[in-house]
Amino acid sequence: MVEAYVLIQTEVGKAASVATAIAEIEGVTSSEAVTGPYDAVVHAQADDVDSLGKLVVARIQAVEGITRTLTCPVVRL
Repeated sequence: MVEAYVLIQTEVGKAASVATAIAEIEGVTSSEAVTGPYDAVVHAQADDVDSLGKLVVARIQAVEGITRTLTCPVVRL
């Protein structure tokens, strides 16, 4: 199992609707609108790195209103 936090920038005024839409995607365990340099923070999990990449690129980035994402894989040190 691979986990990651996806930091999302959205169009102005779209943070809440983007976070709500992403919360419905399979593999997303939480999705919250936040303040600061990013507009939403998502926690996602997948079976492997390739599946995680597909989740982010094909499903999350397809949500209307997203302008940029930054994927931060979780490491267990």
